[in-house]
Amino acid sequence: MSVPRVLVLRALGLGDLLTGVPALRALRRGLPDHRITLAAPRALEPLALLSGAVDEVVHSVELAPLPPVGDVDVAVDLHGCDPASHDLLRPSRPRRLLAFAHPDSPDIDGPPWDREEHEVRRWCRLVSWYGFPADPGDLDLPPPPCASPAPGAVVVHPGAAFPSRRWPPERFAAVAAALRDDGHRVVVTGGPGETALARRVVEGAGLDPGADLSGRTGPLELAALVREARLVVCGDTGTGHLATAYRTPSVLLFGPTPPAWWGPPPGRTRHRVLWAGRRGDPHGRVPDPGLLAIPAPVVVDTARRTLALHHNSLETT
Repeated sequence: MSVPRVLVLRALGLGDLLTGVPALRALRRGLPDHRITLAAPRALEPLALLSGAVDEVVHSVELAPLPPVGDVDVAVDLHGCDPASHDLLRPSRPRRLLAFAHPDSPDIDGPPWDREEHEVRRWCRLVSWYGFPADPGDLDLPPPPCASPAPGAVVVHPGAAFPSRRWPPERFAAVAAALRDDGHRVVVTGGPGETALARRVVEGAGLDPGADLSGRTGPLELAALVREARLVVCGDTGTGHLATAYRTPSVLLFGPTPPAWWGPPPGRTRHRVLWAGRRGDPHGRVPDPGLLAIPAPVVVDTARRTLALHHNSLETT
């Protein structure tokens, strides 16, 4: 007899994967005899498997047709809220399709979508609705099976998926230079498409060229780097969610999306969020005015205070 399969759609970015981990783990607990297949981008496969919440990953990108996976008992839409994502799961002919309700998908009996909800709680609420109790705090990741390329460093990550979420590189450089001058080792990260941006930060801060780790860390190496970091400074990005998953102290720059939607959950006191209180287009082509309202000296001061608090807490434990 074949093992029943759960097919979960979340073909988005790193932050999306990490915010979906509590819901995925709820499915894992509730369906222990099923094989859980996650449809997600190829680059995220190592971290998805590291989470322990899924058994395999089929490679997919946002709103593209899914590859065939065989018989599906339960399909779960952790991707969107309407037929654009619902219909990607229908060709697998699942016995049950778990998703948010939408007028154009009358066969789906799920809960209503709430635009103002935090991303973690949203998907926990969805699977809980269907009988799989989820804990929004279940975000921690186990250690990756590799060493950090820069243990104890301050990690500066200037990139983001869209220009509206990218704080100017010269400001990241000012922060990196100040923390280097304080005596910290500072490294700069970025994906393969962010090497030019990272180089601008490294050169602008006057860092050694070896501080540029952009394009040189795969998902597990980045996870190890963040886990062993002294501090992470970045925008509203997947790297920030890695800091949350590893409880690494962080300074996170938000704008145009409010941190109430995508920020660290309450109670994780090692994370400091800076937000000007303005909303905008998270997919915009230029830096959001609210993000630009955060000055570099404020970030430097917040980083120093966060580092001092973390250092003091280590001394007292």
